[in-house]
Amino acid sequence: MQMSACIDEVALWMQSNRLQLNTAKTEILWCATNRRQHLIAQMPTRISDDYITSAASVRDLGIYIDSDVSMKSHVSRTVSTCFAALRQISSFRHCVPRQALLSLQVVSLLLSRVDYGNATLAGVPAYAISRLQSVLYAAAHLAFSLRKYDSVTLLLQELHWLKVE
Repeated sequence: MQMSACIDEVALWMQSNRLQLNTAKTEILWCATNRRQHLIAQMPTRISDDYITSAASVRDLGIYIDSDVSMKSHVSRTVSTCFAALRQISSFRHCVPRQALLSLQVVSLLLSRVDYGNATLAGVPAYAISRLQSVLYAAAHLAFSLRKYDSVTLLLQELHWLKVE
């Protein structure tokens, strides 16, 4: 009962401010712990004359937020886009000097993606941070043409790349 009153207030506020709801771009995120996720109704929510479906994760300003606020979606998408960029860079790495490769690869493509929204990652589990750290390790391997199991710790210090954590 209280939730429907709140939704009615939102619809009234939107109408009084001459705003129209775009149902194609609007999602609702109900936040709850993993143990309580099954209690959330999966039915569409009615706002004014429109129905909005709830989502497991939503994007706001490029940051993906899960319904359990675990940031799994954000980390997964960030890691996948960074590795996709690394695959593209690996196709022309032999044609570009190492310094240009490092600035192109790390500064413009990878660090900006890994660092974006990093304040939202405070308190995430260590495995999520290690997935983001693996992007930097892979970038160092690519830039210096190292083998899979070669250590990059000294290279990261030499390049002044900080750890993700």
